[in-house]
Amino acid sequence: MAYIICEPCIGTKDSACVDVCPVDCIHPRKDEPAFASTEMLYIHPDECIDCGACVPACPVEAIFSLDETPEKWAHFIPKNSEYYQA
Repeated sequence: MAYIICEPCIGTKDSACVDVCPVDCIHPRKDEPAFASTEMLYIHPDECIDCGACVPACPVEAIFSLDETPEKWAHFIPKNSEYYQA
């Protein structure tokens, strides 16, 4: 997993990151049924290519590289992965 999305995304779900992702690994998109019921967006850990395009696109600064995730949001690391296991 190269990048993860953390707490600032909750309730915001701004899809600017989805629009710039070259491999379409951030979900749910606005056109997916789960978008309305999901509290935040998630980056697929196996599909992310570590390009970093999503980081500057996020207006709420919710995206971090795995090794730069603030300690207070470390619990979002497994949360991103678990979303894709459901």
